[in-house]
Amino acid sequence: MLKLIRLVCGIGISLFILWFATSNYRDARPIAEDNLFGLAHSLHAAIENSVLHDPSLQSLATFHAPDLAYFALVDKNGVYRFHSNQELIGTRLQNNDTLQRLFAETMSGTRVKLATGEAAYEFLGHIHTPKETLGLLLVLHTYRADAVIRHARLTMMVLFILVAVGWFLAFIIYRYSRREEMHREEMAQRESLAKMGEMGAMLAHEIRNPLAGIKGFAQLIEKRPDDSRTKESARRIVGEARRLESLVTDLLAFARNDGGEAEPCVLAQLVEHSVDLMRPEAEQAHVALVVDCPPDLVVTGKRDRLGQVLLNIVKNGVQAMPDGGELRVTVHAAGPQVIITINDTGHGISPENIARIFTPFFTTKARGTGLGLALCKKIVEEHRGSIAIESSSPGTTVTIMLPGIRTGDKP
Repeated sequence: MLKLIRLVCGIGISLFILWFATSNYRDARPIAEDNLFGLAHSLHAAIENSVLHDPSLQSLATFHAPDLAYFALVDKNGVYRFHSNQELIGTRLQNNDTLQRLFAETMSGTRVKLATGEAAYEFLGHIHTPKETLGLLLVLHTYRADAVIRHARLTMMVLFILVAVGWFLAFIIYRYSRREEMHREEMAQRESLAKMGEMGAMLAHEIRNPLAGIKGFAQLIEKRPDDSRTKESARRIVGEARRLESLVTDLLAFARNDGGEAEPCVLAQLVEHSVDLMRPEAEQAHVALVVDCPPDLVVTGKRDRLGQVLLNIVKNGVQAMPDGGELRVTVHAAGPQVIITINDTGHGISPENIARIFTPFFTTKARGTGLGLALCKKIVEEHRGSIAIESSSPGTTVTIMLPGIRTGDKP
């Protein structure tokens, strides 16, 4: 969507620039025409003033202007009464159409091409004297007046080129970014495949061990059905099957993304429920369970999934203290966050194992699946939170941070 917005904005800006350039160029020619007509009108007034002061027209021989190519005065019979080219004075104007327009009621101007091939501006008007009316033929150079057209044309070409170069560079950048994106996707896919391969190898190893035990005990029962150890072999088969069932359950929990709808969850209830479930096992291991959680702390999430996280971590803490100890669960608010701290006084985790503690199938237990903490991390991140583990000898601290609300606030 963002790429589409950028594309639309780019096209819109480009079209605006092109419209501005072409519009500016179209407006330049009428401006040049107005400048030429205004200059011709000014020269017409100056010539008329000179004729009124000198009816002999002798002073017109010294009349000059920067953009003036030539000018002439013609009577109604078409005879040149004055011409910038002295040799044409007294000759007749050959173009009858020009003669008629000279004595028309309105003044007019048009672009013409001289015999030399030069573009010029021809202005036709008339001058009233006390004795007669003379036609005025003014021919102006257009170079200076057309500067506005040349400037507008140059501006249009530059803007067209800049737009073209901009789109070319944008295309190059897009191709480069697309190539980089495809490269990142390819690398991510390779990394994902590598992780899947590693996970598959670990999964095969975890499944193979219980299957090997089941197979061995089943073969023993098959060969010696009346043996007194058959009951023990059957018990072990059931144990290995339960181990496989636990592995499959953990895999399904790790893969799924459900667990109910998100809702406001009172943390005190979740913590107490998880601790109560582990209390019998903790009493057998002589582990004291201590809970410090305010009753008004609430998080929005999936109750079953969050309960699974707390139960897994409390269970790990209890199992880390086979010789007894204390497991303390502390919950407090820190700004918009709720911080859950679970601390045990067990044997701790070695530094080399801390780095891999959230890796799927990594476990330090003899018969663990290695999915418990990986699942906890996944669930916490699904709730826009974070989880971290610090360990020393003795003791391990698990810290969970979740977005929280108070019961008096709107969820």
